[in-house]
Amino acid sequence: MSDEILHEVREGGIAWTTFNRPQARNAMLFSMYERLQNLAAEIDADPAIRVWVITGAGGKAFASGTDISQFREFRTAQDALDYEARIDKVLGALESCNTPIIAAIAGACTGGGLGIAGCCDIRICDSAARFGLPIAKTLGNILNMNNFARFYALVGPAAIAEMIMTSRLFSAAEAKHIGLVSEVLDSPEAVAARAMELATTMKDLAPLTLKATKIALRRLRHAAGEVEGDDLVTMCFTSADFQEGVDAFLNKRAPKFQGR
Repeated sequence: MSDEILHEVREGGIAWTTFNRPQARNAMLFSMYERLQNLAAEIDADPAIRVWVITGAGGKAFASGTDISQFREFRTAQDALDYEARIDKVLGALESCNTPIIAAIAGACTGGGLGIAGCCDIRICDSAARFGLPIAKTLGNILNMNNFARFYALVGPAAIAEMIMTSRLFSAAEAKHIGLVSEVLDSPEAVAARAMELATTMKDLAPLTLKATKIALRRLRHAAGEVEGDDLVTMCFTSADFQEGVDAFLNKRAPKFQGR
């Protein structure tokens, strides 16, 4: 593995992208999001790439969400809307990429990391994987309506409500039960091997059939994302609770939320 924070390999019709900040549980920097968005366009435009695998380095996390230090300067409603628009463009680029995408997940897959995995077509994980959106416990922010629509389509309203309202992390077995992942493997190494096996199989299948399947599912999902929700985003991101959450996280203490 190189020192690149987003490590890329393309060989034999398969692209393999690794989030490479294991010391930070692969927390996403804005530069990583930007590169991922650009990669989605590049891979979509490259007919030589038939399958794309996304994973995280270190075996402890796929991606643990956005690096919290990047929220230090958030103050205004526009800061919140700009952030959500930025993330939505990244996830939208993944959804719009007509190349099949496999998420090979080991360890934590939370926050923005879960958003990325949710935009992949197939998700497999190791038995130690944990999934969640613990925003009510950490920062006190909220998803935009597009992300609610994505998770609503993926796991249904009951699972997404429990994930957010309890802030607990779902186990690998629970993730399989609700359809979030299709397979649970014994170890990160087994996940990587299975991802390669799946990619090798899929790259020889009819590409137009796989592309049409992606487009059909995308069309079914898009209608639900048209609901207005900017007021909810600004309410949470501009609150005193959000500032408290950021400060508490960065100073390694429990936040004290007041509902204002």
